[in-house]
Amino acid sequence: MSISNRLALALGDPNGIGPEIALKALAAQPVASLPRFTVFGPEAVLRGTAERLGMSGLLAHLRHQEAGTLDTVAARPGEVNAAAGASAVASATAAIQAVRSGACDAVIACPHHETAIAQAGIVFSGYPSLLARVCGQPPDEVFLMLVGGGLRIVHVTLHESVRHALGRLSVDLICAATRAGVSACARLGVAQPAIGLFGINPHASEGMLFGPEDQALTVPAARQLRQEGLHVSEPTGADTLLSQRRHGLYVAIFHDQGHIPIKLLAPQGASALSVGGGVVLSTVGHGSAMDIAGQGVADPTALVRTIDLLTAASA
Repeated sequence: MSISNRLALALGDPNGIGPEIALKALAAQPVASLPRFTVFGPEAVLRGTAERLGMSGLLAHLRHQEAGTLDTVAARPGEVNAAAGASAVASATAAIQAVRSGACDAVIACPHHETAIAQAGIVFSGYPSLLARVCGQPPDEVFLMLVGGGLRIVHVTLHESVRHALGRLSVDLICAATRAGVSACARLGVAQPAIGLFGINPHASEGMLFGPEDQALTVPAARQLRQEGLHVSEPTGADTLLSQRRHGLYVAIFHDQGHIPIKLLAPQGASALSVGGGVVLSTVGHGSAMDIAGQGVADPTALVRTIDLLTAASA
């Protein structure tokens, strides 16, 4: 199935490295392919960044849609502020709506800054939650899948405390995340992957030695998914499953279970896909790097790989 011919590229937090890596990644594309990109974000930030990088000529080849307009007081590279946080959400929202309207086929969103978004008073726990909200879906139907370092890991829970995540875990939620990951793999050209399901507790509770949670949740989820025809392992400790490297998709219960291995293996090269929604949205596996914003030294590798991932999937 084709994923992306026309890409909506949202700039993320305009005070972070998003505008810089966006332009650098676009500069790495064949010139003839540039019209398929529409950039969503403040035009003043895009043009100012292009001037600093000596890339103003690149803008003539791109489509641009003003979104998340930022005044000159708030537009300060490296500064965390509410206006920049609101701008990031507005740009991503406009890009998602462009896909929903049929103007674009998929969204690539540059890094946001969660503190800036919180300062704007916006309830936000990552791009999956935003995608769900814009598409009118429950937040527990859209999940994050990281791709990098030879791994694909879908997360059942994400940006929340472990206590809160454990409190809302259910067999249905684990199954939904797994199905979303399998569907995303199919769209990326990996049909019927072998699935490694991480346990909740160390050693997947070692029977019930370390608690009843796995027996109550991951074990019946694995059973249900196998009844649906999916190739799912018994719940196993994440360390054991990852050391075996036998699976095409892993299901992480908590944020750190999935993020740590990906960032060890692909610290600047991972892609993050929001899966399970009606819109394909991918971003990079790193943050907005406020400490180097505006200095011209940001590495666009992860964004280039994200573009390549979607482009290869549409071939």
